[in-house]
Amino acid sequence: MLIMYMTKLKELYACQNCGAQYKKWQGKCDECNNWNTLVAENSVASPFSKKTTAKQRGTSLEIFGLNESNEHIIRLQVGIEELDRVLGGGLVAGSITLLGGDPGIGKSTILLQVANKLGFNGNKSLYISGEESLEQIKLRSRRLNTTDNNVRVAITTNLKDIIRTLESSSDLSLVIIDSIQTLYHEDIESAPGTVSQVRACAFELIRVAKSKGISIILVGHVTKEGQIAGPKVLEHMVDTVLYFEGDTSNEFRIIRSVKNRFGAANEIGIFEMTKEGLSEVTNPSSIFLPHRTQDISGSTIYPCIEGSRPILLEIQALIVPSFLATPRRAAIGWDLNRLNMMIAILNSRFGLNLLDKEVYLNVTGGLKITEPGADLAVAAALISAASNLPIPGDIVFIGEVGLSGELRQISHLEARLNEAYKLGFNKAILPKSNKNITCQIEQISLSHINELRKIILE
Repeated sequence: MLIMYMTKLKELYACQNCGAQYKKWQGKCDECNNWNTLVAENSVASPFSKKTTAKQRGTSLEIFGLNESNEHIIRLQVGIEELDRVLGGGLVAGSITLLGGDPGIGKSTILLQVANKLGFNGNKSLYISGEESLEQIKLRSRRLNTTDNNVRVAITTNLKDIIRTLESSSDLSLVIIDSIQTLYHEDIESAPGTVSQVRACAFELIRVAKSKGISIILVGHVTKEGQIAGPKVLEHMVDTVLYFEGDTSNEFRIIRSVKNRFGAANEIGIFEMTKEGLSEVTNPSSIFLPHRTQDISGSTIYPCIEGSRPILLEIQALIVPSFLATPRRAAIGWDLNRLNMMIAILNSRFGLNLLDKEVYLNVTGGLKITEPGADLAVAAALISAASNLPIPGDIVFIGEVGLSGELRQISHLEARLNEAYKLGFNKAILPKSNKNITCQIEQISLSHINELRKIILE
């Protein structure tokens, strides 16, 4: 008797935020705790069979030693120094890069400039758009003066058509897809942008990129929280993840690498939006430092490290009386919880009572500080603002502050001090636990936050 096993469609519910799957619908995802993110998707249930063929059992893998391969990573330099820095030296052949950012921040602009730069060197690029018409792309290209013959454009959202085009091409160096959320796979019934579609489309594109040695850049939409829309598995699948930072009302843009298999993560590139597109900022510290003729209270300078680059930032503090039961606390560019902790440390260890005051903290330029080395600069700004005493403009502050008020050592001290001295600063306040390095800048070592009195209040 002949028994036939038929594949059947099984309905699952997938979370559009984290990709978790459930057999039935529920209001809240148990994995990411988000509400109303489950969407019905169909999956194919494999037929049951006890017999397996030799092909189904797989084949033995070819095993290599780490010292046996002499292959070198082939990099394709973009020609935009700031972007090459973020990528770790350029695009790697066969790599997948995911670029995310807010609408209108400059994603399509920078990618057209990248394709044009590569075209000048004889490398052919293909720009595939699923959101804009050909006329819209041509208008932007003329405005940016990026009408190179080596840059070709295609308009489609069908993944199979894209795969067929890439497999039949033999001279492409770069493919740009804008955006991954608009692509759809004909074999999957769910709508474009869902977990199943994004995962399947990304997998097929990765397969073609690795087999053909083509560098592919995917544009990803972001949610209102600033994260790339779709399942988190997309960021795990790609080789490099880049984020656009900055406010669309500000002319400066920051590209940050949050993941890079071929270079350092957390590296940044800084650009300025002009009518000709995004132009590089060669001296980032110059745009973040204040340009004033006299010192004001509540302002300090902090040399931070972004990736491997030292950048000097201005930290501003404002303290005003409050008539509310719970005074306001606000921080832009710094962690609000760390600001509350610093207020508590100053109250307990320094004797500065800010519990009945409104406290506002701002990192100028739109850059976000994540390292704890800015604690000392924030504390000095709060003390200066509360006492209304300005800090001399030739001093920089570096150091982490512990809960007992002690100053802890920080890393990359030499690079920070050399950048500060190059920009005209003469003194550096730093933790005593850091050994003094050979530098022309004067170094003043402190062991406790109380010692700031002789710097600011005396």
